[in-house]
Amino acid sequence: MSAEAGLALARPPSTLRRRTLWSVLLLLVVAMLAMLVWLAGVYEAAQVQGRLERDAEQAAGEVQAALMRNVQSLQALQYRDPTPNSWVIDAATLLREHRELVRVEWRDSTLHLQSHVDTPYRIPVFDHMGRNNAQSEVVLTCATARRLSGPAYSSSYFVPSADGLGVQVMELCLPLQRDGKAVGYLIASYALQEVLDALPVHQTTRNYEIAFTEGDGTRLALRRSTRSGNRVFTAQQLVDLPGTSLVLRMDSWRGAPDLFPNVLTALVTAMSLALVSVLVLLAKDMRRRLKAEHDLADALAFRKAMEDSLVTGMRARDLQGHITYVNPAFCQMVGFSEEELLGHGLSAPYWPPECIDEYQQRQAIRLAGNVPPREGFESVFMRKDGSRFPVLIIEAPLIDAEGVQSGWMSAFLDISEQRRVEELSRTSQERLQATARLAMVGEMASLLSHELNQPLAAISGYAAGSINLLAEGPDGAYGSHGPAAAKEFGADLTLALQRIAEQAERAGKVIKSVHDLVRRRDQVREAVAPRVLLDAILPLIHLQARKLLVRVLTEVETDGLSVLCDRTMVEQVLLNLARNAMQAMDQPHILERVLRLRVRRVKGGGRKQWIEFSVADIGAGIAPDVQAQLFNPFFTTKAEGMGLGLSLCRTVVEQHGGALVFEPNAPRGTVFIFTLPASAVA
Repeated sequence: MSAEAGLALARPPSTLRRRTLWSVLLLLVVAMLAMLVWLAGVYEAAQVQGRLERDAEQAAGEVQAALMRNVQSLQALQYRDPTPNSWVIDAATLLREHRELVRVEWRDSTLHLQSHVDTPYRIPVFDHMGRNNAQSEVVLTCATARRLSGPAYSSSYFVPSADGLGVQVMELCLPLQRDGKAVGYLIASYALQEVLDALPVHQTTRNYEIAFTEGDGTRLALRRSTRSGNRVFTAQQLVDLPGTSLVLRMDSWRGAPDLFPNVLTALVTAMSLALVSVLVLLAKDMRRRLKAEHDLADALAFRKAMEDSLVTGMRARDLQGHITYVNPAFCQMVGFSEEELLGHGLSAPYWPPECIDEYQQRQAIRLAGNVPPREGFESVFMRKDGSRFPVLIIEAPLIDAEGVQSGWMSAFLDISEQRRVEELSRTSQERLQATARLAMVGEMASLLSHELNQPLAAISGYAAGSINLLAEGPDGAYGSHGPAAAKEFGADLTLALQRIAEQAERAGKVIKSVHDLVRRRDQVREAVAPRVLLDAILPLIHLQARKLLVRVLTEVETDGLSVLCDRTMVEQVLLNLARNAMQAMDQPHILERVLRLRVRRVKGGGRKQWIEFSVADIGAGIAPDVQAQLFNPFFTTKAEGMGLGLSLCRTVVEQHGGALVFEPNAPRGTVFIFTLPASAVA
């Protein structure tokens, strides 16, 4: 049975229609029950909110009435024109009776303080901040009172205290008149918290939280109560006072409304639950069948998707070796259809004829229960057209739902492309090695041609001088001085021939050193005194210096230390740097030409000692665009140069463990500096 046929049988149209009808009926019953419970809860919440609104309105009226009574009590203080002493006594009595008043002041018509009394129930409110800091509130409130010709209240403000706390205060200004003229003011300071605390506690408001707030909801004072629920109901009432307004907020903390507020709701709910139970019992068998059909459809769809997406060939065999399953990737790999492969046993059609015996023995070993290597093994298969291709086979036991082995599952990877890539990589590696050897030969030839120029030029010069001496003879070169001239002639000729021999030997050493350098061999190094290195190249330096009119200065400060190096290559480095420095000064506008060779001892990291060599000229210096490429091979600014000198010098110095750098010379020119490790005392 195909996967498409299984899907068609798993979900017939009648089943889907029946399932839809049951779902709609169940949703209607649940919606009706939920609506009924919700409406009951809304009704109960509306009742609670209505009671809270009425209580808030009553509390706001009580606050206004209490404040109005206080105005009358304050007006009584000025009855019969009291003296300051009698006024203080009456005001103190009033403050003891009204805890919400924290201060009463008598001021004249210019708002200057005549007398005042603070409440005996707390530390004077304005002692910490000072009364003058609230003077602006008093002035504004009294101006409003004059305009209204009656009492006026200020906006509330916070007065801090010395203990870090404070109180929210509201001012009352009551103008005093005599014969129709203003003769003074009574200023009363209210503590809003005390105003709330003075409200009478009724049975209905016992569990309310009452607060004064501003219009934006900022809380000014609060009278707390015990919270006995997780749901809050809020009512706000405006307390309108002359000159200002306060918002009285009441919060009622209650539990959520009862789920069944009355008998009718409980009865309907019980009937609905009974109906739902009947629906559940009737649909139980249908749910089980739908679940089984759904699981079957999902399994078939998953298997089909897995078969179509895999690029790895999959094959299953039973315990007798018969093929029971192949995926499309395996059929595409070998070129046979699924019908051509299923049921085959000990001789599969994709086995090459020459390998049948070997594969049958291997399959017999596998069927005997021997587990193959986890990393797999390689084999060769044959396509339907007869072509062979290599595969990687990974096999594992096929275990059923009860934990019993029912066969073998094999995965196949076509590794033809991998083998082709490996062959291409091997061929490319061989070509790269051949190219590297050719490049090494070319590099060696270039270095030899560059480094042999100097000793060969010296040999040529000394040979030309010797020929000239021989051509002129003792008499022609030194005049007719007899035996003395002949002796001097012989000494000069001997010196020239010695120089030729030295440079020829030097050329041989250069060839050997360059050969070892290119082949990256460890050169034989010896301890050489820096003065010996300079003395070996000074004759060649002086030979070129005389032609270019360069004065050579040397300075050696090494404290007797020697240099551990390949003598020939280090001499060649010094000679190359000196020759470059003299050529840098070979310009018509440079009249004073000085080449300075300096050797000194420097300290490195730890206890290691170093010898620093520097070659300085006073030429034109190195251009910024040239500095970045100065040590690159084959880069040169000379018409006849090869661009290998400085590159070779840096390679030699780095192979000795040192470094070659350059920096500007003062006042002009360039200094090349390199370091070599120091050896024991020479």
